[in-house]
Amino acid sequence: MTPDGIPCMMMRGGTSKGAYFLADDLPSDPAERDRLLLRIMGSPDPRQIDGIGGADPLTSKVAVVRASVRPGFDVDYLFLQVFVDQALVSDGQNCGNILAGVGAFAVERGLVEAGEGETAIRIYMENTAQSAVARIPTKGGRPVYAGEARIDGVPGSSAPVYLAFTDAAGSSCGALLPTGSAATEIDGVTCTLIDNGMPVVVMRATDFGLTGYESREELEANEAAKARIERIRLAAGPLMNLGDVAKKSVPKMTLVAPPTGGGAIMTRSFIPHRVHASIGVFGALSVATACMFPDSPAAAMAVLPDGVAKTVAVEHPTGNLEILLLLDEDAPGGLKECSFLRTTRKLFDGRVFAE
Repeated sequence: MTPDGIPCMMMRGGTSKGAYFLADDLPSDPAERDRLLLRIMGSPDPRQIDGIGGADPLTSKVAVVRASVRPGFDVDYLFLQVFVDQALVSDGQNCGNILAGVGAFAVERGLVEAGEGETAIRIYMENTAQSAVARIPTKGGRPVYAGEARIDGVPGSSAPVYLAFTDAAGSSCGALLPTGSAATEIDGVTCTLIDNGMPVVVMRATDFGLTGYESREELEANEAAKARIERIRLAAGPLMNLGDVAKKSVPKMTLVAPPTGGGAIMTRSFIPHRVHASIGVFGALSVATACMFPDSPAAAMAVLPDGVAKTVAVEHPTGNLEILLLLDEDAPGGLKECSFLRTTRKLFDGRVFAE
């Protein structure tokens, strides 16, 4: 297959970690590519002992990047979620954390010429046919990774990566609120079915006999709550124009509760069968947006600032993730632009072997 190995860069992007590849270094046939990636990551195996995956959905991710031929874009980015204990690779969602490393990877691989001080990379997200602009610090033609920016869920500090979006709404479902309402009842639970970069079902933790402040381990062990959440997820799939989601990684399921750390809303997220150690970037964006709708179960407990430019701190088990929402009543869904801060770091660059 690949006796000489394949060029691969391992990067931390936000609170995730993944393998970054140039598209030309992988098979063009998706089925062949996915078989290769399963082998590279070591799936299916709970430990991923025979691959480079980290035995967790947050560290079993892949970015496939190519120079873009689309007007107005620098690179195309395809995100692939490699399941840990299943022989499954999914392209059914974006990943904002892995997106945080795409700009630096593009510069490292010579796809984008770096400016001095800062470089803006225009990224086409193949999963959802939408766009992002990543602004990364650069010096001497190379990305700068060292800096003072800090994000919860990652120790230490790194250089800031700013990601901005103007067309995240309806990324996978075709509409910000695919049911046309911010309140949809499923299995006796009031839910907000929303897609602002990530399909998410937002629900009150108390509707499951929970507080919303449980640890990841406590939620993982609560089989009754997990089973009910999964029933709701399967029912939500068709309502969100996602079809049968039994074998899909979307929608994500998020329980909300009043904030306790000075943020806007507390969350516990299922991705979809494991509990997230923090919260995904696009998942946080969708939850923050849900807080804007009075009928949403999130709205009644959210603590939001005044004004059309709102910094919404979404609390999660290891801290919070700040989302900046710029509101405009004339924009689709009343949202003109959203942005957030991430960091990234190159971990290694070399060749990975599949045999």
